[in-house]
Amino acid sequence: MLEFFTAVLTSLSTGAIYALMSTALVLVWRSTRVINFAQAGQAVLSTYIGYEVTTRSGSYWIGFIGAVLSGAIIGAGIDRFFMRPIFKRVKSGPIVMIAPVVATLGLLGIIQAIVGFVWGLNYLTIAAPVSTEGLKVFGSVIAFSPFNLMVLISVTLSMILLTILFQKTNLGLALRASAYSPEIAKLSGIKVEAIRTIGWALAGAAGGLAGMLYVPGSYLYPNSMEVLLVFGFIAAVIGGLDSLFGAVAGAMILGFAINFSTTYISYKLVFPTAFVILILVLLIKPGGVFSSKKGRKD
Repeated sequence: MLEFFTAVLTSLSTGAIYALMSTALVLVWRSTRVINFAQAGQAVLSTYIGYEVTTRSGSYWIGFIGAVLSGAIIGAGIDRFFMRPIFKRVKSGPIVMIAPVVATLGLLGIIQAIVGFVWGLNYLTIAAPVSTEGLKVFGSVIAFSPFNLMVLISVTLSMILLTILFQKTNLGLALRASAYSPEIAKLSGIKVEAIRTIGWALAGAAGGLAGMLYVPGSYLYPNSMEVLLVFGFIAAVIGGLDSLFGAVAGAMILGFAINFSTTYISYKLVFPTAFVILILVLLIKPGGVFSSKKGRKD
């Protein structure tokens, strides 16, 4: 029973981290119809900035804010100075869909190379602001720490704020309108390109947040966010690339499936479990579990 309880808690914590990356991918997909593979590079760069701020200030929380803000700035900058020129030059044909995706792959390599050049290839760590030791429950220590709880609370709060932004504010309405029908949004007076840049900034901030919540339980190096990118992408596809709710739900499905398979069967099943679920979803409902034929979900 205790093992089951532990698996549930760790699944929630793991799924929460995946949810941040899948949400970042969905935010960009909704506005540009591009899978942003550079998201892993953006996340790792903003996390290195957070590491630098943490090291110099001695405060995890200052570094946390620095990573989130730098992630937003990096995301906005990539859209403004990198993606917009590509979309303006590529106007028709199959290359319209291919070129931006290939460009994000190239950008991922460039960012990782820059990070490696500036900070080196050593494995770095960021000390957690709270204990990473397992909690004691009924006299036994479980694999769920106060830091895992902090991760869960942080992600939950960020998702609540995103929901409020999209559902209750004019900016959220503009973001949804620009994603759903950019032509009509332009006719309504919405500056679609500027709104898309805000979407990229939100995605970048989510990546920075994911990095600062992921690294204290792992290590920081130039390729450290690639695993998160893979699982975030799988989670987004499982839930439905057009749905923010689906991104979160898909991440939780993935988190539970991976943790329960590794807990009760074998630790070697991390990647096989993820890809088996992905294939099953694509065979049964290619648009994602929470996709809708009638319109977009928020």
